[in-house]
Amino acid sequence: MPHPQPGWFDRLASGRCLAEFSMWSADLCNLARDLERIAPHADILHIDVADGVFAPALLFFPDLVSAIRARSAVPIHVHLMVDDAILLAQAGQFADAGADLISIHAENGNAAEAVSLITARGLLAGAVLRVESPLDVVAPLLPKLSMVTLLGTAIGVKGQGLSETAPGRIAEMRLKVAASGARHRQIVAADGGIRDNTVPTLVAHGAETVVLGSLAFGAPDLGARIAWLHALPGA
Repeated sequence: MPHPQPGWFDRLASGRCLAEFSMWSADLCNLARDLERIAPHADILHIDVADGVFAPALLFFPDLVSAIRARSAVPIHVHLMVDDAILLAQAGQFADAGADLISIHAENGNAAEAVSLITARGLLAGAVLRVESPLDVVAPLLPKLSMVTLLGTAIGVKGQGLSETAPGRIAEMRLKVAASGARHRQIVAADGGIRDNTVPTLVAHGAETVVLGSLAFGAPDLGARIAWLHALPGA
């Protein structure tokens, strides 16, 4: 079964924005074809998981991650949007399914326990913040995290415009991450409202990866789209 090489996270490119592909926007009837199509361009595959309680959508399941793992060596980032009652079980199931990085929500009451479970399994841990959540919510978790993702739209809903607060929150989070005292690499990500007119601003304010949906999967020339992303000047 293909896996990214050990130390994959530290080998991710620096000095340019990473391309994190949201599989929610892939053609789910032709998933293997889309995985092959994006493989030369994807730094990370992003899998959203939602329980219909913590977030309004119902997304995705461990068997899908297992199927993707069997077909791709691109690192898999699972974003858990689930209630406290099932968070720990879900983290374990997606670890078993082949995830390389699992992000929980900093708003979860048992977020710290989930991060410890994920890292004890030998995986990287991340945290996500809703667009309305104060940034300080993630502070107790920061030293153990490899990625912090800030949502720029309401959770679990496609097609929304980017909140005007999103760029400033990215810049502020970069400062908090730099001051966290962690000795390992940490990346700040932007998710939601990712459009051709918003990405340059998010990257300029410090986003090191953006979660690409239709902006990538709907691009007439995917190679040109990713070259554009890589060329954007960052913070």
